[in-house]
Amino acid sequence: MGITESEILLGIVKVVLGGIAAFLAIMLWSRTREPSWMCVVAGAVTGYAGIVYELLVKLGIVIARDFVVPMTGVLVSSLVFTVLPMVFVILALVLMLLKSR
Repeated sequence: MGITESEILLGIVKVVLGGIAAFLAIMLWSRTREPSWMCVVAGAVTGYAGIVYELLVKLGIVIARDFVVPMTGVLVSSLVFTVLPMVFVILALVLMLLKSR
């Protein structure tokens, strides 16, 4: 089953907007060393890496030969790129809350 034009367009939009977010996050990284903001930066960069990885797999450029989570059929790499950015954002928010006390 091939990739449709709408999936390609959506992938391009994700790559462009994710690239802008990752670029701005890296610019912020150079200006701050605060742990909470560093976690936001890490979340943006890993989110962008996940978008690029997903697109490369869909286009067939990268073959996803990875471990599968038992009883789910979900690839570990896909799970990591889905969960890790949100974990960084959660950690950033917790650090911000602790700092504001």
